[in-house]
Parts: sequence; C-alpha cells; structure tokens
Amino acid sequence: MWVLILSEIAVFSACLLVFLVLRLTDPVTFATSQDQLHRLSAGINTAVLVTSGYAAARALALVRDGAASRARLWLLGAAGLGVVFLALKTVEYADAVSQGIGVDTNSFFTFYYLLTGFHAAHVVAGVIILILVAIRPQPEPVQAGSQFWHMVDLVWVLLFPIIYLLQ
Repeated sequence: MWVLILSEIAVFSACLLVFLVLRLTDPVTFATSQDQLHRLSAGINTAVLVTSGYAAARALALVRDGAASRARLWLLGAAGLGVVFLALKTVEYADAVSQGIGVDTNSFFTFYYLLTGFHAAHVVAGVIILILVAIRPQPEPVQAGSQFWHMVDLVWVLLFPIIYLLQ
C-alpha cells in the first residue's frame, strides 16, 4: 500500500509542479480563471474530506479494539462523505461546462480538470475500497483502506489551496 501511496503522491506532485510553473508564465490567465471557480464549494469539500478521514481513522481504532460493527458504521460514513464530495464536484463541473469552460479553455482549466478529475477518480476508488473493507472489517484491510483514504485527503489538502486560493 505504501508503494502505491508514494507513487500516487509523486504523480500528483509532478502535476502540481507543472501547474505552478505554468502559473508563473501566465499569472493573469490563471488569476482570472481561478476567479471562475467555486471556492465555497471547494472549501466545503475540504471539510467533507477531512471529516471522512477522521471517520476512517475512527473505524481503524474501533476495529483494532474488536468493535467491528461500530467500525463498519464509521467506514460507511467515510464512504458516504466521499460520495458527498463527488456530488459537490459534479455540480461544480456541470456549472463550469454550462459556462463553456472546458479542458481546452486555457492551460489553467486543462490542469484544473486534470488534477481534480484524477483526484475524483481516486475518491471513487477510495469509496469502493471503504465499502469493501466495511463488509467484513478486519484490522489489516481497514488499515490499508484507511491509508489509501488518507492519501486521497492529503492530495486534496494540497490541491485545494494551490488551485482555488493561491494568488
């Protein structure tokens, strides 16, 4: 699991580095494009994912203490919050597309869709993993699922300020 997590963080880091370099080459386009994003929705999504990370950590502690049925509820809660994240992100994408903003609008939006879309794919994978380990919660699978979910959280905690807030 650690090899997967480190490789995923490396990929996201490389993409973020390219994004930041491109920002330096065209700060006006990046600033005006960034102003079209839903910062409030992204902020809410940050709280949603951080809360889901807490739920996954709680599940791990519970399953280690032998409370598998309670751990299951926390895992499903974490997965449910992942679905909330995806719903908010879908609304954000739909609004951008309705304004004619696509992956080919400019380099900011190319990387916006690339980074947030790749992250959303990881959220989908994480939700599936959390549901699968919730079926029969055991310490090792719950730990691996929680580790993956925390990587998803960490990536968003990096994406959010760089894409939505950094001026």
